[in-house]
Formats: sequence, structure tokens, C-alpha cells
Amino acid sequence: MRDSFVFPRRVLPSLAPLAAALLLAGCSFAPTYERPAAPIAAAWPSPGVAEGTSAAEMDWREFVQDARLREAIGLALANNRDLRVATLNIEQVRAQYQIQRAARLPTVNGAASGTRQSSSDGDITNAFTAGLAMSGWEIDFFGRIASLKEAALAQFLASEEARNAAQTSLVASVASTWLSLQTSDELLALTQRTLQTREDSLRLTQLRFKSGVVSALDLRQAESLLAAAQGTLAQQQRQRALDLNALTLLVGQPVPASVLPVASDAAVALSDVASGLPSEVLMRRADVRAAEQQLMAANANIGAARAAFFPRISLTASVGSASSELSGLFKSGSWGFSLAPQALLPIFDAGRNQAGLEVAKAQRDIAVAQYEKSIQTAFREVADALAGRDTLGEQWTAQQAQAQAESERFRLADLRYRNGVASYLDVLDAQRSLFGIQQALSQTRLAQQQNRVALYKALGGGWKP
Repeated sequence: MRDSFVFPRRVLPSLAPLAAALLLAGCSFAPTYERPAAPIAAAWPSPGVAEGTSAAEMDWREFVQDARLREAIGLALANNRDLRVATLNIEQVRAQYQIQRAARLPTVNGAASGTRQSSSDGDITNAFTAGLAMSGWEIDFFGRIASLKEAALAQFLASEEARNAAQTSLVASVASTWLSLQTSDELLALTQRTLQTREDSLRLTQLRFKSGVVSALDLRQAESLLAAAQGTLAQQQRQRALDLNALTLLVGQPVPASVLPVASDAAVALSDVASGLPSEVLMRRADVRAAEQQLMAANANIGAARAAFFPRISLTASVGSASSELSGLFKSGSWGFSLAPQALLPIFDAGRNQAGLEVAKAQRDIAVAQYEKSIQTAFREVADALAGRDTLGEQWTAQQAQAQAESERFRLADLRYRNGVASYLDVLDAQRSLFGIQQALSQTRLAQQQNRVALYKALGGGWKP
């Protein structure tokens, strides 16, 4: 049972400076935080663009030039459920931080009680009290509560960075899916044109077969080529439906027709960004910043675990009125107060505090590894995007030259076939090759655009402080 001390009222003002001194004298056992060295190379494997606007300084509206795509991203930022959850997580962690911060201040409650008891001689006594009570206020002399508050603050800041990272991913996902839908429309239109060409070719071959000009082999080859185009058309229709479903999920509502891409306008303007130095990624990417805040929280928890080895000092106090009669509860002379300090020093806890400290240190080491992994992941994503930017342009140029050659080859093969110089097999082969390279051109253009989006995301674009 704790000892209680009752002081005259004139002593109460002199205790305030003492309590303040104890509160301010609190120390911290948390290790001094030092940012771990980035386990990455000093330069990108592929040369990037050193000059220009960085992704962190470029708002996504500046990066995206197409008005329809801008509208789609705006709808997603307003309605996407994953981003909404990330935003609500901030409010949850903010409230948890407020709870932890409030632990440093005393909790004062209004209290009233009454008792009635009898003694051995039969007398009945009454006791009534009313006033203010402060129970179990821990004086944070060794910084345990302060360390927990710092950990809660770091968790709150990490949740904000996680929300920013979610926005970056959402902007990139909407852009990539929208571009994929545009390419699906383009490939669908290409397949429909090819299908129409092959239907015309089959009708001509049937007429020539009935006239005895071509063999049954030519007729069957034309029928096979038409069936292949019909199968490709069904595949492209399915892919377009999947792209539209994915965009609908990202936008968070049925996609308005005003934001759907136009297949004929395949050249979507996306601004270029400067790659800068690898070390700058640490300050740009929200997921790296979130990982560092988690590391700071784990570092602060070590301070709380160390403080558990030292005495925990708490104070219980009350001030109010006491009387044996309810009518005299608030009369002059019935006022008083009580203080009940308590100090608990761990002596034997079966190793609980030591185990808690080891857990905190292990969690700190895990957070270090996760922070370093986030940096390495960021480095790899930027390096991949830079490698794509260096090679996709060359691939596009080569495929354009191949498409021009295949188009001329098909024209000559068809001309030679109509003049009876070449076989229909030459025409079919040229037609298949032309269709294939036209599809590859659309896919390469999509890869170029999505690679630019990936580079913008990898460099930390899509959100601004």
C-alpha cells in the first residue's frame, strides 16, 4: 500500500517548480540516430540526363501533356480506394501520436465519493469527499515516455510518406494502364483493317479457284490466314476489355467517355526528366523516406526499452473538500489535498526487460535492412528505366525501317502474284510479316511511353511536399 502525505495548502505552490524541474530533467537513452550509408553505386549504370527538371520538382500535371490522361489521373486521385485508405491511415496514426504525446501530461478527473460505516461500539460515521484527482502520472525522468512519443511521431511521418508513395504509384499506374488501353485500341483497329484485307483476298482467291487459275492449296492458305486474323481480333478485343476494367478500378468509378484515349492519337506527350545522381533518390522517393522514418521509430524504441531498467516514478494527487456531513462538504475549512509519490525499481522480472531491449535492437536492425533494401530497389528501378530509354529508341528506329521494307515487300509480292510471276505463298508470307511488324511497332511505342512513366515514378515524381 502506498504512503499518503497530506500537506497544508500553503505548501502546494512551492511544489510546482519542483515538478517542473523533474519533468525537464528527463534524459533519453535512445541511441543517436545516424543515417546508414547508401549501399548503392555513385553513378547509374546507364548515362542519364543530368540537366533539366527533376521528377521531384515536376508536378504530374507538368509531366502529362494529354488532357484526357490528366482528367483520368485527377479522377483517380479523388476516388481511388487504395489512396483513400492510405490517407485515412495518416489520421489513425496521427491520433495514436496524440495519445502518446498526452501521456507526458497528467490526467485530471473530477472525483466524488461517500462512505458510511459502523464501529464496534455501534457508532455510524459518514465521510464525503469531492474535488479533483490526478492518478498515476509518470514523471518521465529517464525519457521512457519521450522515446515512445518520438517513435509515435516517426510512425506518423512514415504514414504521410506512405501516402505520398501511394500517390506516386497511382499516378504511374493510371498513366501506364491508360497508355495500354490506347495501344489496345490501336492494335484492334489494325487487326480490323488486316481482317478486311484478308477477307477481300479470300474472295478473290475463291473466284480464281473457281476459274481454275489457282489451286486448292492457295485457297486453303487464304482461309487459314483469315482465320488467324479472326483469332487475333478476338484476342485484341479481350485485351481491350481487360485494360478498361483495370483503368476503371484505378479511377474508382465508371470511366467517362471523355477520358478514354483516342487510338488515332498515339503520340502522347510526356515530359522528360533529369536523372541526377543516385544519392538524390534518397530525398526524392517517398517510399525511401517512409523507410527512414520507420528506422527512426525503431531507434527511439530502443530508448524506451533501456529506460525500463531504471526506476519509474509516478505521482498521485488530489485536492478537494472532505466532511462527515454532506451539507458541510463545501464549507470553509473543509479543503485540503494529498500527494502520494511512488517509485518502482525493477529487481527481478525473469529477464523481461532485457528481452524487451533485445527485441527493440533486433527491430532496429530489421529497419536498417529494410531501409537499405528500399534504396537498392529505388536504384534498380531507375537503372532499369534508364536502360530502357537508351535502347527502346534504337529498337523503334530499326522496326520502322523494317516496317517500311515489309510494306514494300508485300506490295511487290502481290503485284508479282497478280501477274502470275510468283506463288500465293509469297504473298501470304509477306502479309504475315507486315502484320507482325506493325503490331511490334505499336508495342514498342507503348514500351517507350510506359518506360518514361516508370522513370518519372522511379525518380520520385507524382507528388510534391
